[in-house]
Amino acid sequence: MAKKNIDEMSFLDHLEDLRWHLIRATLGIVIAATLAFICKKFIFDVIIFGPTRMDFLTYNGLCQVSKFFGMTDNTFCADKFPFIIQNRTVAGQFSAHIWTSIYAGFIVAFPYVLYQLWSFISPGLKDNERKSSRGFLVVASLLFFTGVLFGYYIVTPLSINFLANYQISEQISNEFDVSSVIAIVRSSALASGFVFELPIIIYFLTKIGLVTPQFLKKYRKYALVIVLILSAIITPPDIASQVIVAIPILILYQVSIYISAVVVKNQNRKQSKVKTK
Repeated sequence: MAKKNIDEMSFLDHLEDLRWHLIRATLGIVIAATLAFICKKFIFDVIIFGPTRMDFLTYNGLCQVSKFFGMTDNTFCADKFPFIIQNRTVAGQFSAHIWTSIYAGFIVAFPYVLYQLWSFISPGLKDNERKSSRGFLVVASLLFFTGVLFGYYIVTPLSINFLANYQISEQISNEFDVSSVIAIVRSSALASGFVFELPIIIYFLTKIGLVTPQFLKKYRKYALVIVLILSAIITPPDIASQVIVAIPILILYQVSIYISAVVVKNQNRKQSKVKTK
């Protein structure tokens, strides 16, 4: 049966269309999660537990930087971390395998999930709006993956390094549960991925008139406070880590102001053309 025109679709037709888009998006996640489940050794030994070893790329880089500045007594150049990873529940490892595969599946299938969401929304847009939004999927996916990589290579190592070496007493030895380690990697990567979508969010908020460049500039100082709070949430409570995370978020905020200004400028140009006709 041919698909109805967007103007002919009832509310129930829209719900049915949304249901099929959600089913396709879920199927994409399931397929990607299945592949991640099969690649158990790579997912866990290389990706998840990579930041728990001192030969990880980030630690090597930070070690070289600290040596360059003459910092000989630092935790980035140690031989190994002072902790072990263990499992203390019967179904702990199997549960970790399942949920990690699902999250990995979502990250891998993110462009397809976004495509399904866009396929549902785009028929309701005007031709000029669809043209101006061309490249949305590519840009949004690139921003998300950039954020995930930032969270994995920057936020996660800083968090693990700080928390693993933090000590309130020498009588306490660190024996981290596997679910706790996975949670740090997962939350750091996903949180950073979604934060990096800020320019896309500002773009659409500007398009519908909820945000203006003037508004973003006026409340820039409040945004700075929010950014610092956000940085404190997704990083360990040390100033250096918070600053490292806050810098790219502030850059993204400034880029968002520029994007908002461009959108408003284009809208004003179109309105002036309509008035002159």
